[in-house]
Amino acid sequence: MGTPGIDFPGLGVGLVILRDRKILLYKRMRAPEAGHWSIVGGKVDHMEPAEQAARREAEEETGLSIGRVSLLGPAELISKADEQHWISLLYIAAEFDGEPKLTEPDKLSDFGWFSRSELPRPLSAFAAAAMERLKADELL
Repeated sequence: MGTPGIDFPGLGVGLVILRDRKILLYKRMRAPEAGHWSIVGGKVDHMEPAEQAARREAEEETGLSIGRVSLLGPAELISKADEQHWISLLYIAAEFDGEPKLTEPDKLSDFGWFSRSELPRPLSAFAAAAMERLKADELL
């Protein structure tokens, strides 16, 4: 059948998590974009609503309990270096419980809260797309 993102475009989700006008970013260890700072997210499972997938992936990767999410919009990554192609629906959440943790150390190496003026580099394509879609009053 093939592998999503490699043999055919994969469908993913990303979630911008905001607290005190800062965005939660994690550093990726795997392709695509290993070594880049990114929003949390991952693959949408078959028959899983995308909004539910965004919440699930965020909870798995951060240990947070995610509340209401809102759609920011679509984004696309075509990485010739990684030979991967992903289309993701980006969401945003400011309602959550808990403190973020590094729950998947085999996939993510570090995390932190960052203001728009102090974003780490390099930034992943999906994190950059999310930043473009955020309104100025949501994040400085």
